[in-house]
This record gives sequence, structure tokens and C-alpha cells, in this order.
Amino acid sequence: MMKNPVRWFGLMCMLAALPLNVVADDEYTFARAELVAAYQAQDYATMIIAAHNALAARPEYPGALFNLAFAQALAGKSAESLATLDRLLAKGIDYGVSDIDEFAAVRELPGWADYVAGIEKLYAPVGQASVALQLDDGQFVPEGIALDEDGSFLLGSIRKGQLIRANGKVELLSDKAGHWSVFGMRFDEKGDLWFASAAVAQLADPGHTIGSSGLFRIDVESGDITREVILPQSGDDQVLGDLVIEGSSIYTTDSLTGALYRYSIEKDRYETLAEPGTFGSPQGLVFDESGAYLYVADYIGGLYRVSLADGLRDRLIVPRDISDHGIDGLYRHGTELVAIQNGIRPHRVVAFQLSGDGLEIDSVRTLVANHELFDEPTLGVVQGDEFFFVANSHWNRFDEKNELPADLSGPTILKVSLTSKE
Repeated sequence: MMKNPVRWFGLMCMLAALPLNVVADDEYTFARAELVAAYQAQDYATMIIAAHNALAARPEYPGALFNLAFAQALAGKSAESLATLDRLLAKGIDYGVSDIDEFAAVRELPGWADYVAGIEKLYAPVGQASVALQLDDGQFVPEGIALDEDGSFLLGSIRKGQLIRANGKVELLSDKAGHWSVFGMRFDEKGDLWFASAAVAQLADPGHTIGSSGLFRIDVESGDITREVILPQSGDDQVLGDLVIEGSSIYTTDSLTGALYRYSIEKDRYETLAEPGTFGSPQGLVFDESGAYLYVADYIGGLYRVSLADGLRDRLIVPRDISDHGIDGLYRHGTELVAIQNGIRPHRVVAFQLSGDGLEIDSVRTLVANHELFDEPTLGVVQGDEFFFVANSHWNRFDEKNELPADLSGPTILKVSLTSKE
């Protein structure tokens, strides 16, 4: 998936204008613009009103909650600010307010010590995850992952545009041979591997094709690209970030335009299941048990269920103390949705329990969090009762020139049990 430019929901995100290639609902965008204008004018009463309006437009959105807490702190409403921060804490989300000067008065309240104790608990390691694969190349920047029948891992690189196979030894399958950065990937029923690819600025030497994206099929035995299907250009930058396959249909999300597409392998044609702008930044997607619906993770909008028959979508109902925002990879294990949340802090892998009708989240359990090898986990793959996932994508390490530090760890795949109730 393309990492949405709005990765950190906090102070700097609030002060900056939304990037042009991030689709957002008009009410939220308008309210957020009012909030920024009020901040710049030091009109903190109006800033609070705008923050409430933004939260109404995007209920329980962590960024909107933080902006409300920030506005309340600036307006001298310290107790209200702490109450808002407690709402974020209940969702397991930290914004590092201990280091933000504007919250100094909040830190003087009697309830601050309890808040700090709660934040400290958030950073305790949770769950048991073991290393399934570790490679040496710190500049690889892994994203897509798949598992072959023989147990080999297939990994795709954002930085190098490579696709490799690893099983005791590392074999290069493809090296920007007609494609770009490698994002999500899946095997089809014939054993061929399909992957999404896009020309992004983080790709070394992306050339003049930045903004192009498409689906590619590769024969993993020969390494030959057997089909390439470039997404028709819309005039905006496009990034197909993840995909799922059912029969001759591939469903894929465009994380930049907010669209959801169905590609027919037989007809060799893209169809639009959800128009650009439908989602804020769609990432992972997975079929429900019936195969009639897709669950789609909107990075800034939460979880949705989409009908494959007509594209109609339902926002999942989520308890107030659970956050379904900031989800990158999304998978299913029985009646649970397995999600990698790297858009909230601390990062975690969780399992959401679905209701009987599939339209609500009843509960959540954290499978693993605060693992010592985490450095922005991204995508994964379910195999039986085990979940394998990329632990260290290093997306957060790119600087403003899209360069990486030299001392990064190589690609690391962790394995976690989906049946453990620890």
C-alpha cells in the first residue's frame, strides 16, 4: 500500500494543509481548514468549535480527537483536554503530549499521573511473536508478502522495485522489469503470483512515471512477467496498494484516489466498484465468509463492508473504546479480522471479533505490540492458524528527500499464533 502522507495525526499534521493527493470528505476538510485558520489567528474558542465539527464529520477519528484536546489545552480548558486525551488512551493511542509545550497546564492536573501510568502500560510488550525470516539488506524496504506452497517467502521491495523468493537462500525473481515498487501480492488459483506495483517517489530512480500504477502477474518458477495491466490514468497520482483474488476477479484499492477496482482477468478490463473519493485512503481488503462482501480498511476512515454486487458500503459499528483507524494490512481468520495498525501509536497487530451479521466489531484482542523488532509493520499473510507479517518496513525512515539512513535492519518476518488467547 502507499503510505498515506498523513501518517502522524498530531500537531504537525494539524498545522499543515492536506496534501492534494489525499482524498477526504468535504465536511471534515472544511472543519479542519477552519481549525487551522483559528489556530493561526489564536482564536482558540473558534478552534474548539471547528475541532468538534471535524469530529462530528469523522466520529472517533484519532486525529480529530487529538486536535480537540490540543484546542482545549490552548483555550485553557485543561480538564476538558485531559478528558479528551483519556478518550484516546481508552483506545490505546498515544500522541506524546508529555513533550508538547501547549499541554503544560494539563500536566499540572491531579489526574495527569493516572494518564501517564496508562500511557506507560501501552508500551509494555504484548503477545508472543517469533522470527520466521531475517535478511541482511537494510535498503530493501519490504512491503508485499506471500507464501508459496513449498514454504518460500515472496517479498516485494518499495525502494528497489525487486521481488525476491527466500527459503534458506535468496533468489531474485524480478528487478523493476517493466514494473515499479512492489506492494501487495497474492497467488491465484493456478499458482501464479499477482502483485500491485506503482511508481512512487520512494523508489530509487523512479523516472518520469511517478503516479502510474498497475497489476502484474509473474511466473515464480521462471521469473517471467506474464501479464501487466496498467491502471488507466485519471489525471491524479495513483497507487494500487493491495489486492485479493477470487476466481477470475482481482479486487484492488487505490490508496491515493480513494477508489476500489475490480479487474477481470478474462475480460482484461478494470471496473470501478467504488469511485475515487469514496474512501479517504483505502488499504487492506479481505473477503467476508460468504464471499459476497469485501471488508476494506480506510486508513483515515475506519473499517467498511462493501457489497460486491453493487458497491454499496456500510461503516462498521465500533465500540468507543476500540480504534479501527490506521489499518494497513487486513486479513480474516474465521470470524475475526486480523489487522496491522501502523497509523496509531503504538503500532500493533490485532484481531477484531465480528458480530453475527458482520456489521459490528464486538471486541478486539492485541496479538502483538511493542515488539523489539517493530519498525512500522505493514502487510502479512494468514496460513492456517498462523499469521506472518513484515515487521520492519522502514517507511517511517524516509527523509524529506526520500533518502534512507544507512544503518537499517534487513527485512524481518514475524510469526504469531491466531489461536493464542494470551
